[in-house]
Amino acid sequence: MLSDAQKAFRCKVHETISKVSDDVGRRYTFNTAIAANMELLNELGRFKDDSEQGRALVQEALDAAVLMLSPIVPHICQELWQAMGHSDAVVDCRWPVADESAMQKDSIELVVQVNGKMRGRISVAADASNEVITDVALAEPNVKRFMEGKALRKAIVVPGRLVNLVVA
Repeated sequence: MLSDAQKAFRCKVHETISKVSDDVGRRYTFNTAIAANMELLNELGRFKDDSEQGRALVQEALDAAVLMLSPIVPHICQELWQAMGHSDAVVDCRWPVADESAMQKDSIELVVQVNGKMRGRISVAADASNEVITDVALAEPNVKRFMEGKALRKAIVVPGRLVNLVVA
């Protein structure tokens, strides 16, 4: 069973695989593919987990990054691939496939606005109803401060993105 940090990192790996696959395979936008790999490698630098599962996730991320960069910089990727202990040629390896189940998030972070201005962030279950999201947003301390003495006129929930509380 993966910890929350491990799940988040694995999600990032597979989101990157999905994005780079689209960038290279369909759109031919290599600059955004490189940028996505840089983001993944930055996340890898922040991921500190020496457990067996953590090391396996790091290996999965490194393998995926080298494979995704191989069409763009094939020579260095071949050297990196061999340095990572693989005996086959990187050009003969299959393109990594994004695991849809790894990209499913248990919770999401939403921005909370009061009258269009950002006043906080909340974390809710990915399948939370609009009523639950609104209640959590209203309970956020900084939001409470900006709503003091004002009546809630409307709560606008943009799924997966934000909550805008209109007050008068």
